[in-house]
Amino acid sequence: MEEKLVIIGSGPAGLTAAIYAARANIQPVLFEGFMEGGIPGGQLMITTIIENFPGFQHGIKGPDLMASMRQQAIRYGARMITEDVAEIDLAKSPFSLTSMNGDTYSSSAVIVATGALARRLPLDSEKRLWGRGVSACATCDGSLPVFRDKPLAVIGGGDTAIEEALHLTQFGSMVYLIHRRDSLRASKVMQDRVTKHPKVTVLWNKVVEEFLGDKRISALRLRDTKTNEPLELPVAGVFEAIGHTPNTAFLKGQLAVDELGYLVTEPNSTRTNIPGVFAAGDVKDHTFRQAITAAGSGCMAAIEAEWWLRENGCGC
Repeated sequence: MEEKLVIIGSGPAGLTAAIYAARANIQPVLFEGFMEGGIPGGQLMITTIIENFPGFQHGIKGPDLMASMRQQAIRYGARMITEDVAEIDLAKSPFSLTSMNGDTYSSSAVIVATGALARRLPLDSEKRLWGRGVSACATCDGSLPVFRDKPLAVIGGGDTAIEEALHLTQFGSMVYLIHRRDSLRASKVMQDRVTKHPKVTVLWNKVVEEFLGDKRISALRLRDTKTNEPLELPVAGVFEAIGHTPNTAFLKGQLAVDELGYLVTEPNSTRTNIPGVFAAGDVKDHTFRQAITAAGSGCMAAIEAEWWLRENGCGC
């Protein structure tokens, strides 16, 4: 049976697309994912309290928000498949998809909303304290009361790390920027801003060897890459800014990507280089990476998919 629209990904972008498409009577099928690219529901499933998603004046837990969005999509007629898409053929429409269990599907249109995974340090102590003062998004979590007027740390040396450090100066008593080299990768203007900021201290040639703390992060154990000297740094929050990896491997290069590997869409649109294929959320956005911007682009993708299906006589 040929589907009208298949949505791949179950974060804010994918679920918002499913809500809009279902309300347009498109009866979308959504692949939630299973193991590849993170857990179903995306990165918000490992986020404690979200305070900047509109409509929740007291905040909402990440898993609760995703569960509510999922039920809303189902209520309007979206069908959920809790599997990964193992293969997809975009050579011609209808497009062919194969699930991880070997089931095949065809669809007139596809929305790719598979997100991007934050790169994290491969330490057991990091996993243990993840969500307990350890985060990959200062914009999302930095303003939480547990971080206010306390020493904070950012790990990384690129523009994103510097932006995160500068953002945190509004809340923390001091922000430590931890970088493994003796020079930053960031643009000159960003380097000047961070090195001249009175609340930022750059710790050069340092790597993290262990995250310390019981129920919450309390300190970092660092090592100097040149002298091998250890350093214990007391902090109340740690933000990893060492990059993201967009979840596009399953596409096998069929869609255009930028120099960082993110899907490329037309200006002011979610249309990719293949007609009938749309991209939404963090898989195409390496700038904002917020739940609300992902949801907004999911809305755009669903509307553009509806237009495309109608224009191409696909029964919408």
